[in-house]
Amino acid sequence: MSDLTRGRWIEVDLGAQCLILREGEAVLAEHAVSTAVNGPGEREGSGCTPRGWHRVRARIGAGLPAGTVFRARRPTGEVYDEALGREQPGRDWILTRILWLSGLEPGRNRLGDVDSMRRYIYIHGCPDTFPMGRPLSKGCVRMRNAELIALFDRVPAGTPVYLHE
Repeated sequence: MSDLTRGRWIEVDLGAQCLILREGEAVLAEHAVSTAVNGPGEREGSGCTPRGWHRVRARIGAGLPAGTVFRARRPTGEVYDEALGREQPGRDWILTRILWLSGLEPGRNRLGDVDSMRRYIYIHGCPDTFPMGRPLSKGCVRMRNAELIALFDRVPAGTPVYLHE
């Protein structure tokens, strides 16, 4: 077992489209997610979900209502509802909470044109009508809002995150 997996950590299985919260090897919670429609990949501008070891660099949105809409990591003052969704059907909705990921592997997901943090890769909420279990995002890991709030409340900044196929 790696030092990164001795305590609490998050595993994201891109093939199974699931996120697992772990304590060592024990499973604490498991959730269906949606990762990139373009599949796995690390290059900036690829629209892919990066692989490898990351850490939660920042936790954004604590205490805000479920459905809070974010743009550039700032709440817009909007709370998502179906009417807002109909008004802006092509918008990439980032809702409720953000766990901003930073790569730990230079040349793979950190620094240069593969830097996950500079690519703004998050674990974030999305409209609850969006399907889970299928890759449909633009690179981030999408979750149901209630499940994201539960995860957010259980993971501090610095929590290791391993994304793999």
